[in-house]
Amino acid sequence: MEWTEVFKEANIVGFLLLFFRFTSLFLAVPIFSHKNIPMNIKASMAFFFAIVFYSSMPEITFEVNAPNLILAILSEFMFGLAIGVILLLSYNVITFAGGQISFMMGFSMASAIDPQTGVSMPIISQFLSLMGLMVLLALDLHHWMILYIENSLHTIPLGGFIMQENLFDYIIYATSRMFLVGFMIAFPIIALSWLADVIFGMLMKTMPQFNLLVIGFPIKIMVSFGVLIATFTASMLILKGEMLSAFNALEMFF
Repeated sequence: MEWTEVFKEANIVGFLLLFFRFTSLFLAVPIFSHKNIPMNIKASMAFFFAIVFYSSMPEITFEVNAPNLILAILSEFMFGLAIGVILLLSYNVITFAGGQISFMMGFSMASAIDPQTGVSMPIISQFLSLMGLMVLLALDLHHWMILYIENSLHTIPLGGFIMQENLFDYIIYATSRMFLVGFMIAFPIIALSWLADVIFGMLMKTMPQFNLLVIGFPIKIMVSFGVLIATFTASMLILKGEMLSAFNALEMFF
């Protein structure tokens, strides 16, 4: 491409849409959307990758005017949002499981601001979320997403993303699966907590002097932590499988 062609109207609009495609990626996708990453860093990264992939940018397929440009920008943001929703639904299985575990352990009131999302979250959910983030980094999900955007340039024209019916069907499926898999991860601790409650109830009937608050709750918390440590690796493997499945589902856009 000659330098005189760089400043053509179509190329400038294409670069702008490419910039917005990467911007939507960094705003919606796990890892990139971390609240601790400043907005100016995300914008700089989007600008950098727009420059890197400018040479492989496809030609604009619509007439350049204000209404079409606005619709094209909205289309790029919807593309990034759709990717983010699909990946977040799979990632949130671990935070949902952490919420159930915190409730059964009596830690539901012990919450703190999650540095990744900026919202209040039980400490068990926050711990599992941070460990899950390490799993995503180990999987090189951040590199996969860059390559995914590069491949999308050859199949989805800039400003040409259209929401499809199968996307809504998959979101409904992924939402139901988030609750199912999250409950499955938390089930060992939930089952043992219910069993401990039954045993403590029997002890209180046979030994009225048994103080549940002083003796029962610490034992219940200790057992829950032991099960959490024992099942931690399995939980991360389940999260890995869910994220890989969600990433493979992104092929529906091609």
